[in-house]
Amino acid sequence: MSYWMELSFNNRQEWFYIPVLPASIEMSESGSGSTFNVAALGEINVIKDRKLSEYSFASFFPKEGSPFWPELVKPAPEDTGAPRVKEDFKPPGECVKLIMKWMESKRPIRLKYKGSTFDIDSAVSIESFQWKETAGGGGDIEYSIKLKHYVFYSARKMTVQNGQATSPSSKRPDERVQPKTYTLRAGDSLWKVAQSMLGDGSRWGEIQRLNGIKDTEIRRLPIGKVLKLP
Repeated sequence: MSYWMELSFNNRQEWFYIPVLPASIEMSESGSGSTFNVAALGEINVIKDRKLSEYSFASFFPKEGSPFWPELVKPAPEDTGAPRVKEDFKPPGECVKLIMKWMESKRPIRLKYKGSTFDIDSAVSIESFQWKETAGGGGDIEYSIKLKHYVFYSARKMTVQNGQATSPSSKRPDERVQPKTYTLRAGDSLWKVAQSMLGDGSRWGEIQRLNGIKDTEIRRLPIGKVLKLP
């Protein structure tokens, strides 16, 4: 059985494995019920939707060459998702910098955990992160982190049939950070750029207006031109 934990950002554009698994992971699951006093009944409890799950754990990032480091590089089977080589781990300082960078982005990250009795694969927000270099640790960094399950939200088109409002089935949200610019390549058109970058080719006019492209220039877009995206 392979046990491992990973934090990632922007659809795994940035990521690292937790090098030393925490001794325990605290998970908080709670409801948001309310109590009321009703005449002749006394106190009643109204059960509502549960609150977002919370995860917290503490461990340390070891420096390379510490007594813990050799345990990190034992190869694991390809299909488990577990780390396979030493390069799957990052130095302590880089781990800290990534977490702080992700917090400043004000965007969710993804927590993956493979355990013996349960697994976690959830978008989360970083609620708090505390760290310190241990005295005499020679580069080891102790830390504690609190995460909260993140629910992606956006306006959705509703349809009404027989007096009932329904919405399309939701797909897993795209966690990528939307680029602000696009560099034209051979064969590109404004419609093609809008389709690939905005998910809707009919928005090509927005790109044209934002970049001040004249109607006469649409069919002669220069390769290498950097377009701003709405």
